Amino acid sequence: MKFTKTNIAGVDLIELETHEDNRGFFARSFCVDELGDNGHDFAVHQANLSFNHHAGTLRGMHYQAAPVGDPKIVRCIAGRIFDVVIDLRAGSPTYCQWTGAELSAKNRKSFVIPEGCAHGFITLDDKSEVMYLMGAPFEANLAAGVRWNDPAFAIDWPITPSLINDRDANYPDYERQE
Repeated sequence: MKFTKTNIAGVDLIELETHEDNRGFFARSFCVDELGDNGHDFAVHQANLSFNHHAGTLRGMHYQAAPVGDPKIVRCIAGRIFDVVIDLRAGSPTYCQWTGAELSAKNRKSFVIPEGCAHGFITLDDKSEVMYLMGAPFEANLAAGVRWNDPAFAIDWPITPSLINDRDANYPDYERQE
């Protein structure tokens, strides 16, 4: 696995290192030791799938509030998405900054996202599917989010959403915590 730092502290883009022959390839897509060597203490507590019928579907920007944050590793396993992470960790050198990348079944890239960051994506292809490895169990009473188009973050989305649920569309403006 090849880890590339992003502009957000603790958020890495992971690329597979493939071993290819005439059959195809083999690659490690998850390794606790390699994650640890790159500063990520990560244990899988659950795995989730998100299937999306149509391009232009936006999901996010979600996070799980303290005391049980939700670190995750996100990979697109069918289709393509533009995946976004916002640093909501007050005191972080990259607080309120965002990073984004195209994740697809073809490029096989993934994001490793620490707790305290909001996450979301917009689908770029019909029938896109996203797999999440979650580093903490889901606790519905701690589920939270920020609005995808909040001016506090000024995310440069590649397309305008055509499908978004009411909750994600109507989070209030974010108030910075200094």
